Amino acid sequence: MARYMIQASYSTQGIADLVSNPQDRAAAVRPLVEGLGGKLESFDYCFGEFDAVVIVDVPNNVAMATIAMAVGASGSTSSIKTTVLIPMEEAMQAMRQAGGAGYRPPSA
Repeated sequence: MARYMIQASYSTQGIADLVSNPQDRAAAVRPLVEGLGGKLESFDYCFGEFDAVVIVDVPNNVAMATIAMAVGASGSTSSIKTTVLIPMEEAMQAMRQAGGAGYRPPSA
């Protein structure tokens, strides 16, 4: 399974719909994620550039793209940003490999 952070901003209409009819959007997203073989880890609202941050575990990039496209096509969001989350164990493995990769920076 791969973990992803989804940051989303609601469209003006999406916010208006939530204000006029408050609802638990995690309950709406969970079946989509689970239907793709994944798990909804968290769904939080936030201040700033984005209105919501969602963490999901899904099998692969295709499943994640399916989620992003389904939500984006609904018109309820004005933007969606997806970030792959790398577990610390894998990050440390990459650090060790990078140390011996032989990369040389540009020289003047």
